[in-house]
Amino acid sequence: MKYSRELRVSYIAALLVSLWVVPRAHSGDDKSKSARQTKTKTDQTKQYAWPTDPTLYVGSDTCKTCHEDLYAHFATTAHFATTMDAKLDAHKGVEWHGCEACHGPGKEHVEGGGDKSKIFTFKNATPQETSARCLRCHEYTEEHGNYDRSMHLANGVACIDCHSPHHAQESQYLMKAKSPDLCYTCHMSVRAELSRPFHHRVNEGLVQCNDCHSPHGTFRPRQLRTDGAGDEVCYKCHTEKQGPFVYQHEAKIEGCAACHTPHGSTNQRLLKQNQVNFLCISCHSQAATAGPPGTPSFHDQSTKYQSCTLCHVAIHGSNTSRVFFTP
Repeated sequence: MKYSRELRVSYIAALLVSLWVVPRAHSGDDKSKSARQTKTKTDQTKQYAWPTDPTLYVGSDTCKTCHEDLYAHFATTAHFATTMDAKLDAHKGVEWHGCEACHGPGKEHVEGGGDKSKIFTFKNATPQETSARCLRCHEYTEEHGNYDRSMHLANGVACIDCHSPHHAQESQYLMKAKSPDLCYTCHMSVRAELSRPFHHRVNEGLVQCNDCHSPHGTFRPRQLRTDGAGDEVCYKCHTEKQGPFVYQHEAKIEGCAACHTPHGSTNQRLLKQNQVNFLCISCHSQAATAGPPGTPSFHDQSTKYQSCTLCHVAIHGSNTSRVFFTP
């Protein structure tokens, strides 16, 4: 069956139009969806504009008339300094004073007979909203400067999940519970590790979780107060292992955790293996032209050569022996 030239041209033109229209329609839908997402993201990240009009604020003494019990505790905390002009040299203005520094202006709340919708309450706010209130004062300190991009906040942990301005159980830092019990409420696996026979003395109070980790965030994995390898935090206590050494054990390039478990272990010295030779031959297993040297053929692993450190005593590094026989 043959078609005329005009009919074939019309058919091809219709096909091209259909192919052009469908993607254009989808493209318009995609652009509309993208615009809605952008608008939503903008609305979510829009910061609260703190009023500066003095007539909107009533002062902490007015708050005290209804919230006397809360005010009594507030007066014993470091936050009470916000009621003293001499302590607010860096933050001038009524929006930085007392209760309203956190809860916002209270005039409408008072005139509404205690209407909670007329003032900011922390109970039903998102972690980002509550933490933003705290960071108004605390974001410029070295300890808290990274909290808005920390793993805690990214996982929905707000400042008030650990700290309680009004009902703190610990006087230091207004903590809800003492360390490490507070950390254990989320980090249950770490609690189990620190209960092993050989562990860092966290439960005994000799070491704190925040000696190694920053709860408010760092630029390192696991919020460590250290470099990328994780060693600097270990060297704060284990200074003799740091070096520099003339002959450095190359395993240290991978970090202390290459051989040790940081929280706790069933093996002495927090080692990953219960026998030293098993740990050593996990790297020194065979002869190689590059990387760690292999185990010599005369090292019979069924006899005395099971204890590598009987000869290689300076296992972290040596200034006199290439094979770590002497320190």
